[in-house]
Amino acid sequence: MRVSLLLFILLPWAGFTQNHTISGTVTDATTGEALIGANVFVTSTKTGTTTNSYGFYSLTIPSADSLGVAFTYVGYTAQFKKVYLDQNIELSVELAPGVGLLDEVVVSGVRSDENVARPQMGVVDIPTEKIKELPAILGEVDVLKVVQLLPGVQSGNEGTTGFFVRGGNADQNLVQLDEAIVYNPNHLFGLFSTFNTRAINNVRLIKGGFPAQYGGRLSSILDISMKEGNNKRLGVEGGIGLVTSQLTAEGPIKKEKASFIVSGRRTYFDWMIKPFLTSRIRTSYSFYDLNAKVNWQIGPKDRLFLSAFNGKDDATYIEDGIEYNVRFGNTTGTLRWNHIFGQKLFLNTSFIINEYDQNISALQDNSFSEVLSGINDVNGKLEFQYYPNPDHIILFGAHYLDHTFRSSGRTEAQSGSDPSPGIDANTIPVKYFDEFALYVNDEMKLSERLSANLGLRLPGFFSDEASYYRIEPRASLKVALGPASSVKAAYTMMNQFLHLVPSSTASVPTEIWVPSTEKTRPQLSTQYSVGYFQNFRDNEYESSLEVYYKDMRNQVLFREGNQLIESLDIDSLLTYGKGWSYGAELFLRKNRGKLTGWISYTLSWTNQRFEELNFGNTFPFRYDRRHNLSVVGTYELGKRWSLSATFVFSSGNVYTVPVGRVGVFYGGSLFEGNYFVYEERNNVRMNPYHRLDLSASHKREWKLLGKPLTSEWVFSVYNTYSRLNPYFVFFEVEPATGEPKAKQVSLLPIIPSITYNFKF
Repeated sequence: MRVSLLLFILLPWAGFTQNHTISGTVTDATTGEALIGANVFVTSTKTGTTTNSYGFYSLTIPSADSLGVAFTYVGYTAQFKKVYLDQNIELSVELAPGVGLLDEVVVSGVRSDENVARPQMGVVDIPTEKIKELPAILGEVDVLKVVQLLPGVQSGNEGTTGFFVRGGNADQNLVQLDEAIVYNPNHLFGLFSTFNTRAINNVRLIKGGFPAQYGGRLSSILDISMKEGNNKRLGVEGGIGLVTSQLTAEGPIKKEKASFIVSGRRTYFDWMIKPFLTSRIRTSYSFYDLNAKVNWQIGPKDRLFLSAFNGKDDATYIEDGIEYNVRFGNTTGTLRWNHIFGQKLFLNTSFIINEYDQNISALQDNSFSEVLSGINDVNGKLEFQYYPNPDHIILFGAHYLDHTFRSSGRTEAQSGSDPSPGIDANTIPVKYFDEFALYVNDEMKLSERLSANLGLRLPGFFSDEASYYRIEPRASLKVALGPASSVKAAYTMMNQFLHLVPSSTASVPTEIWVPSTEKTRPQLSTQYSVGYFQNFRDNEYESSLEVYYKDMRNQVLFREGNQLIESLDIDSLLTYGKGWSYGAELFLRKNRGKLTGWISYTLSWTNQRFEELNFGNTFPFRYDRRHNLSVVGTYELGKRWSLSATFVFSSGNVYTVPVGRVGVFYGGSLFEGNYFVYEERNNVRMNPYHRLDLSASHKREWKLLGKPLTSEWVFSVYNTYSRLNPYFVFFEVEPATGEPKAKQVSLLPIIPSITYNFKF
């Protein structure tokens, strides 16, 4: 019965009238880049579709003598094609940048109401051009900083790019770059992300109503696509800032057939900070990242892509009695083949490798700790996209992921004159395990008012120690209330076979990744959400109000008093519990005009309960924040000048305050001196966090040796009124009185910056 019902749902709702198909690609006329999410709309039948991640579209409609087809994309001039549909047609279109009045009307009536029209909810697309307009921190515009400004997303500590979605931890976000997993997407202790904006084509955040093709994490998917490279002409662009510089080159290998892009970035933060350090402080810090991609259009139906990424961080901080060393890096490689079967079936095949390694060590007084982690993945994906008619898009496929883990950590007391030799990476035990998933997803229009997105994902996990097989149903439903409003509901079940413990900070990667075992079971979440979506003034304004409830099982933390040991077999040190989060998210965005931007507000609660922690009582999650407000605006003064501002406010993080202390001396343990006594976990909240960022940019177009050149100066101020926001709080005993005292550490005061960008 269940099988027959599923087959009925997935069967194309095609009639017996004579239908024909229009298919092709939509690309940028100046670079040849695929335009992801471009709109294709038949004006007479009021039917349409959008391009996929490779710019491909397919639209099957009844035959007609003459049809008008509109191709539109935000920020590009629309094109209208008149076609005679008496047979299947292949129609590819190139759109030129620049928005005219006619384009604006079409975009507002067709493209910009997608937030209301599509059944999927909890999805936010972030145009890279809009990212570049926002204020920068230390002269650098960052993708993850923009993600933190969206509803339902909590930021980590001051200045970091860590993010927490709807009550989930940092490890519950799947971050992908060209489908390759990036386990730690941070640079400079989280002040920058690993993603160079100049190398990015598209960014999509999914926080609820997950389609079945995504899985493996509980809270969100951040899907980032790299640029393909200009296949028409050679171009170079770069930027010189106070902390980092970057350079990007792209161009054709064979004009309009094959292209490349190479983008690199390096910091000189270590050089700049040295003059400001005292003689008792020695520190160095450097990071770099490199993106590269080539693509080759083999024929009209086949295309190959090869992309790679490498990023490394190396930091040292030495002061009296303190020494920190942080080294970590990500490396990825993705080989993809696209093939079009006929005009309705699209195939993407991917082979992916990625590697993450970290080595963190700290020496403070007589306490030494070290953490090593290494993850190597080999991933294969096969995904089909079938377009039977405008009311149906069916995706089905399979993923297989092979993991190799090397992780270890320890904490011990030692003499500063006899330092520990450290962990020998060659002696770390290796663990292997595999993940796989089969999935099918059907987005369908059931009537003029009712649409649905139904999916089923079958993930599995197996190793020498344990195996798990799960069923994850997914469903989203949309009911149209009118041409510019709708109500949506979504239900999602997700499993996660990896655990990150302990979660000490959002920015410094001192955690250890461990796989599921017989005792450490996979994490599980069930999420329910309902939303109201309304657009105004011909889609110039869009708004939404979403409420959600998320239940999370098999959460993992270290037991009280346990420390890292030099072994992967840490099940005996862990304790298991549950968490739950609920809240409401308000989003209002202005899409057109000189002033654009958005306001987002989140009201939420997130709690956890572990039988072996906090006496079994409920306690708030570390990043539980009652209120979160973001206001983002960009104003075009003219052709050359633009202004932008960002204001953020949030309730403070919770932390644990001791209720007493015990003097422990000459005990031969790690805790020599004052030992603080804790009774209740996360019992105090820090001061609220708020910050205003401002920026102004001046663009100029001119000629250099007869070639067009665009230059830009960006002037920005981070934390304009120099708010001393809390980074963390620590306790020390006053020598004179012997009384303990809490002290707040604030990381970033007002930071002005100047960046020069160029492109030719």
